[in-house]
Amino acid sequence: MAQQLIKVPPTKNTLLKLKKQVKFLEEGHDLLERKRELLTRLVYERIGEYRRLRDAAEQALAVAYQALAITHLRLGSRGLHQAALGAQPVLTVDILPRRALGVEYPAVTSQRLPLKPAGLLGTDVGFDTARSTLADAAVLLAQLAEVEIALHRLLEEQRKAQKRVNALKYNIIPRYRRTIHFIQSSLEEEERNTLFQVKLLRQRASA
Repeated sequence: MAQQLIKVPPTKNTLLKLKKQVKFLEEGHDLLERKRELLTRLVYERIGEYRRLRDAAEQALAVAYQALAITHLRLGSRGLHQAALGAQPVLTVDILPRRALGVEYPAVTSQRLPLKPAGLLGTDVGFDTARSTLADAAVLLAQLAEVEIALHRLLEEQRKAQKRVNALKYNIIPRYRRTIHFIQSSLEEEERNTLFQVKLLRQRASA
């Protein structure tokens, strides 16, 4: 029991200070508990979004790689490489910081651009199809990357909040309450001893 108490002098001033501190800790616990609940809600929302985007990205990649494989068969490695050198970008990506409940993660915005001719002879519509499907897949991958990073950081913050909530609930606050109870008991015992001594003195004085 002694090891589970806070080492402070058992006085009335200490008792008042501990009561104020434990009230502050209880309020902090409630705030952390609300934050943990909000983080948990965000995590579940992101999990659903992550699964949806992952499935869509896998399908888009399968289509894109199939189109790329057909183009590779038609143009060959060298022809495909030369055609790619002359191709213009078909995608723009912007990354900005975003914050939610104190958790910062990148916000990724990707946008398709109109296809422009490669400017080389020997390419066919299959090359443009491969470019278009790869760009579609890249848009989904950019969205998936944002959600995955956000989910990872939200989970990490949620675990930290859970640990702090548990520490306050099962360790710190109970330790303060035990100390308060111990000091109250000590002060009551001291008061009873004082009253008993006063009673003895009065009895001796009246004898």
